[in-house]
Amino acid sequence: MRVSVFGLGYVGCVSAACLAGMGHEVIGVDVNQVKVDLVNAGRAPVVEERIGELIAEVVRTGALRATGDVREAIAGSEMSLVCVGTPSEPNGSLCTAYLERVTEEIGAALAGRGGRHTVVFRSTMLPGTCLDLLVPILEKAAGGTAGVDIGVAVNPEFLREGTSVRDFFDPPKTVIGALDPASGDAVAALYDGLPGEVFRVPIATAEAVKYADNAFHGLKIGFANELGAVCQALGVDSHQVMDVFLADRKLNISPAYLRPGFAFGGSCLPKDLRSLVHAAHRADVSVPILAHVLPSNADHLQRAVELVERTGKRRAGLFGLSFKPGTDDLRESPLVELAERLFGKGYDLKIYDANVSLSRLLGANRAYIETRLPHLAHLLADSVEEVLEHAEVCLVGTRDPAVLAALPHGGGGPVIVDLVRLPDAEARRAEPGYVGLAW
Repeated sequence: MRVSVFGLGYVGCVSAACLAGMGHEVIGVDVNQVKVDLVNAGRAPVVEERIGELIAEVVRTGALRATGDVREAIAGSEMSLVCVGTPSEPNGSLCTAYLERVTEEIGAALAGRGGRHTVVFRSTMLPGTCLDLLVPILEKAAGGTAGVDIGVAVNPEFLREGTSVRDFFDPPKTVIGALDPASGDAVAALYDGLPGEVFRVPIATAEAVKYADNAFHGLKIGFANELGAVCQALGVDSHQVMDVFLADRKLNISPAYLRPGFAFGGSCLPKDLRSLVHAAHRADVSVPILAHVLPSNADHLQRAVELVERTGKRRAGLFGLSFKPGTDDLRESPLVELAERLFGKGYDLKIYDANVSLSRLLGANRAYIETRLPHLAHLLADSVEEVLEHAEVCLVGTRDPAVLAALPHGGGGPVIVDLVRLPDAEARRAEPGYVGLAW
């Protein structure tokens, strides 16, 4: 394919050189003439493993050249990759000035040009930036319709500085968010032959994926460093601890606990987090990430309360009460906390959990519920139907098959507040009276 790459920084330079190495005909574009001259001389404008040799080779064979002329680049290509920077503004917001300028320049160069051209954004940008900001700029400047006259896609990069050439040819994944199937097909063809799974997703999802990745990477580093500082203060070898931690591929380094859902609780996680944070404070170790895990969890639970409040309904039903499905353990169950908050706010509440019977609760489990929700006996319902007949708004905190089978469809019954992402959540999202907690 004939490709123009706008922006010859790390991402653009590596993308241009690697695509040329795959056999594409590539034109690099940059406002900085020094970068343009370096590339045309077969030299890399960035310091990066393998990039110098690769650029020298692809420039020598004629697969890569550079220019500062936007119109020349557009005339010589059928696809443009936009790789300009999106730095932070002083207040932390995303600066889109370079994206807007390049998009307008590309659109102007496309005005009156025959044939379809696909514009692919690789710059990191927040969800909504492409469709709400850049597409209107592109359409106005080009005088055409995106998705019809002009292809548009978002294709985030996952290149680490220092190993970016290696990462390009062996990517962890390829993500393509396209305005129309033809745009997605064109981007997929660009990377044909590379390993890794390809995800064809909506544009906003493609924009969000890069933020999910980087936020998690930052969280992992911060978590490891905080835990290391606590271990050091307590006289423990932190690397030995993390060696054991990382060996657990079932719960720790795995998809476990990484699906948005309801708040966590139970007899272990809250207690152990409190103890660890307390030990850190006693040792004068600052652990802002660990210290804010429980407050974050409480905020997430409050979101469920607010969803109920927004309905304006007063008769509420709650399906599920125990900490985990299939048990009657109520200790620090987030659903008990949710019930307590709703009851405290004056909601007329009915609760159904097939595994919870007040007469069977014993020991610490019974003591906990008598302290937190002493009115439980008056709130518990004997059946799913009893709750549905009572409630104007139902919170679903369980995947009990009996509950799932009884939940009404089509918006004819109570408002459904989904705390667990029901198996048919995608279909329900189109129905009136359905609200997902975090989806």
